Amino acid sequence: MFRDRYLLSFITLLGLTNLVSGQAPTTAITEKVNQKLVKLYGAGGFQGLVSYGTGILISSQGHILTAATQMLDTRELRVHLYDGRRLQAKVLVIEPEFDAAILEISRDKKEKRDLNLPYFDLAAELKKPAPEIGEMVLAFTNAFKIADRDEPLSVQQGRISAHTKLTARRGITQIPFNGEVYFVDTILNNPGAAGGALTSSRGQLIGMIGKEYRNVVSDTWSNYAIPINCKVEIERNKQKKMLTLVDFCQEAVAGKWVSSSKNKTQAKKGPGGYHGIVFVPDVVEQTPPYIDRIEANSPAAKAGLKVDDLIVYVEGEPVYSIKSFNEMMSRTRPGTELRLEIRRGEKLTGLTIVLGDFPKSK
Repeated sequence: MFRDRYLLSFITLLGLTNLVSGQAPTTAITEKVNQKLVKLYGAGGFQGLVSYGTGILISSQGHILTAATQMLDTRELRVHLYDGRRLQAKVLVIEPEFDAAILEISRDKKEKRDLNLPYFDLAAELKKPAPEIGEMVLAFTNAFKIADRDEPLSVQQGRISAHTKLTARRGITQIPFNGEVYFVDTILNNPGAAGGALTSSRGQLIGMIGKEYRNVVSDTWSNYAIPINCKVEIERNKQKKMLTLVDFCQEAVAGKWVSSSKNKTQAKKGPGGYHGIVFVPDVVEQTPPYIDRIEANSPAAKAGLKVDDLIVYVEGEPVYSIKSFNEMMSRTRPGTELRLEIRRGEKLTGLTIVLGDFPKSK
């Protein structure tokens, strides 16, 4: 099934030639857009999980908008620019409500040189007319890890088939983003494509390509992009506000954005809720959260977790080190219900665990 899906995507890529007569030359458009995008690479990742992706430059100083994937939790996050430069990057903030993250290209503290990178001015892009249903669009991605260093990103041509709410899932876990998206009539959301750019035929930034999810209704893969003007209700200071993806980007770059996941866990750290998971020995700086043992009759046992499961997501957030998992658990309480995404064998599976009270010492 995956093989057929990917083959069709390659056919789409190979079929992209002259786009629209009478408009700016395709080569000029793709070259200009490519300069404003980056290829992202992690430090290898887990077996069967993608360790590469795509990002959109949103400032001249190297701030990058991308999808919130499991690849981001690594000390070796690398950025390949359009001109072949290979730089390190760090994560500034992850926002589950947009299923997005903001990265920043790292520079030595003594480095004062202006990077002066080409980028998408989101405020300016937001003022341009929104695309209409049926309009032709271009998708720029590092799908299947085709591009490297100064190699251009893959470009796919398609048309917007719908602008509506995305109801999708991976396993039994629904996507944390609940806003409206652009559905595109081409096979778009492939491995490595997440975080890529959806543009108009003239190179106007329309949206960010999302991760791989299945449509809840049809159980088919969704081909979509999150619009830059999408609005999501987010709680701020105990009040709910409608904010856009552009608001998220601007506040994150300015260092003012507080992730919704942190807003939901303002309580002081403590022992947290009891789960009954015993991990493998935490012997390296970022030991993956592989389960070594499950306590009998524990919440983990009742939820169906098993030995050798690898926890990949908690409530839509990537969590693939024992330390980061424990950090999240320290902010929970008994009775907290959590959505987990685990890797079991060669499959990703979703399940729900309800945390309990710690057993009394005998």
